[in-house]
Amino acid sequence: MFRRMKEDIEVVFEQDPAARTRFEVILTYSGLHAIWFHRLAHRIYKRRGFFLARVVSQISRFFTGIEIHPGAKIGRRFFIDHGMGVVIGETCEIGDNVTVFQGVTLGGTGKEKGKRHPTIENNALIATGAKVLGSITIGENSKVGAGAVVLNDVPPNSTVVGIKGRVVIQNGVKVNRLNHCDVPDPISDRIKDLEHEISMLKEELKKGAKSNVHSNI
Repeated sequence: MFRRMKEDIEVVFEQDPAARTRFEVILTYSGLHAIWFHRLAHRIYKRRGFFLARVVSQISRFFTGIEIHPGAKIGRRFFIDHGMGVVIGETCEIGDNVTVFQGVTLGGTGKEKGKRHPTIENNALIATGAKVLGSITIGENSKVGAGAVVLNDVPPNSTVVGIKGRVVIQNGVKVNRLNHCDVPDPISDRIKDLEHEISMLKEELKKGAKSNVHSNI
């Protein structure tokens, strides 16, 4: 247990250049505290002490601002940077060497049963404010950009941004994105349809006027 705790502290020094001393990290890093609380809660949860596990997780939430359901499975060297507002759901599975920033939600959509939260594979990074929702997988070495909303699987070695999240880099190569000029514009399309209808009406009027002239002659 102490070996794992020491490893958790080392990860903080690797990931956060602001970390200065072990004493400072142990006392002031809420992400580290949340992970340690979760280990205890998860151990109780696996022994079917569901109520006590939830109590421990809620105490952790009160002190850290980070809510991790005791049922979530988290690998080694998990790093939560800043952490305030992070929510991790019950059936979430997180691999090794994963980094999560503040305001991230690894949640459900409210539609699934059973496995209803994301799987985050090794070496993934979830940036500030991102929402990863549903029983989807974020592949190894992938990055989810700040504020992105991800509802579908992300391939390994990819970067996802936007709402709804879309892959913009895969295996180090930029993925072609839709140009603004190619985006459908329903207002412009309707104006074109009206212009076409007006042109047809003008033609009909001209034909009607010519036929009236000929009949008068």
